[in-house]
Amino acid sequence: MGKMENNVTKLDFQEVAPVYTVETNEAPQAIGPYVQGKVVNGFLYASGQIALDPVTGELVGETIQEQTKQVLQNVGGILRAVDLDYDQVIKTTCFLNDIGEFVEFNQVYESFFINEKPSRSCVEVARLPKDALVEVEIVAVVK
Repeated sequence: MGKMENNVTKLDFQEVAPVYTVETNEAPQAIGPYVQGKVVNGFLYASGQIALDPVTGELVGETIQEQTKQVLQNVGGILRAVDLDYDQVIKTTCFLNDIGEFVEFNQVYESFFINEKPSRSCVEVARLPKDALVEVEIVAVVK
């Protein structure tokens, strides 16, 4: 730890807890200056996923249902990279291009969270990367 201006303590996270970067081919590679996820202090923090095919990098699906399925498959790829499944997800943040498609989104979403339901926020946004219809980010407990 070191002191910064105004007596604010700066933490070196590597001193507090190791930080691991998640990289997997089962989810799309980052399309910007970020990583797929970070594991720190027993938690996986995954970057938001849109409906990109992990192999081609192209947007998959034209409906909210098709895109939600791909998004959550991408989330599953990140979870598997650290030996987790959907039951360990404790929080999701969901961004919809059109909140009017909330019911259709939920129909697909709930099929991935069968045993354990995470806490969740779901909001409408003006626009998502690559004009996707849905984006989901997660926090999960690492075993």
